[in-house]
Amino acid sequence: MEFLLYLLLGGFAGTLAGLFGVGGGMIIVPVLVYSFAAQGFSPDVLTHMAVGTSLATIAFTSVNAIRAHHLKGAVRWPLFVWMTFGIVIGSVFGALTAALIDGPLLQRIIGVFAICVAIQMAFELKPKAGRDVPGKPGLAAAGGVIGWASTIFGIGGGSLTVPFLVWRSVPMQQAVATSSACGLPIAIAGAISFVWTGWSVQPRPEWSLGYIYLPALVGIAATSMLFAGFGARLAHRLSQRLLKRLFALLLLGVGINFLT
Repeated sequence: MEFLLYLLLGGFAGTLAGLFGVGGGMIIVPVLVYSFAAQGFSPDVLTHMAVGTSLATIAFTSVNAIRAHHLKGAVRWPLFVWMTFGIVIGSVFGALTAALIDGPLLQRIIGVFAICVAIQMAFELKPKAGRDVPGKPGLAAAGGVIGWASTIFGIGGGSLTVPFLVWRSVPMQQAVATSSACGLPIAIAGAISFVWTGWSVQPRPEWSLGYIYLPALVGIAATSMLFAGFGARLAHRLSQRLLKRLFALLLLGVGINFLT
């Protein structure tokens, strides 16, 4: 039954990622927190395991999105390369930062972030292009900040990378595509770091690798990769504004629940 839940969660997260263009981590982390709590995981580790497992799943699910964007010629690879230098370093420090935060506090921090994303989606808040693309040091520095924050929240960074690139005068389609590519190094570096920081932590459940719970990783990755394409096709048939507001309402509820 637990594995069936992870299969369903993967399909749901993949569909939402295709519908809204946001990483499935915004859904995967909260649902895993609830699931792990129901399975009796220790409160000291369950939030960290939800974040680490979410990052590991993104490493698999982002590949299809990157390929699709690359075939359309939308990925700005030079920006990706220089941001990745910072992303890798920032992701390691993000995992180290998360390891210093106790589980309940980390859950509240994620709750605040979920509320912020909900407000941004509900009111369609977008930065205006105001500056040119920064140089290599600026891209690396931005990647460091994005990698650090994304690893703490267990996300691929789309809700941070896209606004930054749009602000720096990158067209929206290219910003989304480049953000998808940046999600891969965030996920890989973050997941490896969560394996390392959680390696000797106890009590962890069986079938865990550091802070990554392997049954959840396998189940979510298997179906989210399939359903992301379904979500993308569905997005062309439904009202994006209504869907985003419904999703924002869902995130708002999750955020408030995490804070109480």
